Amino acid sequence: MTTRNDPIKHFFIWPALIIVLVISIFPLVYSLTTSFMSMRLVPPVPARFVGFGNYADLLQNPRFWHVAGTTTLIAFISVGLQYAIGLSVALALNSRVPGEGIFRVSFLLPMLVAPVAVALIARQVLNPTMGPLNELMSALGFPNLPFLTQTSWALGSIIAVEVWQWTPFVILMMLAGLQTLPDDVYEAAALENATPWQQFRDITFPMLLPISVAVVFIRLIESYKIIDTVFVMTGGGPGISTETLTLFAYQEGFKKFNLGYTSALSFLFLIVITVIGLVYLAILKPYLEKHK
Repeated sequence: MTTRNDPIKHFFIWPALIIVLVISIFPLVYSLTTSFMSMRLVPPVPARFVGFGNYADLLQNPRFWHVAGTTTLIAFISVGLQYAIGLSVALALNSRVPGEGIFRVSFLLPMLVAPVAVALIARQVLNPTMGPLNELMSALGFPNLPFLTQTSWALGSIIAVEVWQWTPFVILMMLAGLQTLPDDVYEAAALENATPWQQFRDITFPMLLPISVAVVFIRLIESYKIIDTVFVMTGGGPGISTETLTLFAYQEGFKKFNLGYTSALSFLFLIVITVIGLVYLAILKPYLEKHK
């Protein structure tokens, strides 16, 4: 009979661990090294060490700051709406509304569809000239709306699609959190004649704060990586008004083949995400400790 200290376990564990580390670490180290080089595939240019030159060029490039601002705008507004709508729907479902089972399944459907497919459908629906939404507007006597051809409308359309697709994730997580809350706390609040709003403000929301922080954090990180929805719906247009950081990296890496510049952009992107995550957690840490 084998025991936990049986040396044979290392024969199975270490090869798998080494393979995973090599697969994970090698691309990271290679990309970091490339970020300090001037390297272009088309036209082929010999690699040349430039130190922090790529980073300096990026930080002086107005386009970088523009796409960083656009990405931040999309991420914060869409995640804020996802959380507000998701929590509201989760509270309703947790109250045992009629047809709750059907609602649970239907609300999860958008999350199960590939983002590219969702974006393709949205592009057809919101087409400025032939889209069914604008055809309906014309039939009702209203002018066509520039859903994908005007900056504010295009940003709003992207945010709406993101909210539609990823709110189910928030609903699922918040509903799971609500169903783990103890009933005795609410029974005590009912004996004190606490109103539903007081119960939500003083019991439900504080007890859901840890999972809320985690859900918002996950969605923020994912929203900063948005590319497929933007690429399919607007291609970053009109102009570069809806271009995001990942789409900018795609344009530099896969269209201009500027590998050094793209690697530097990727690591700057990582730094931006890390800073936002640290600031977010630092702001909320006192509230989390208070409600432990």
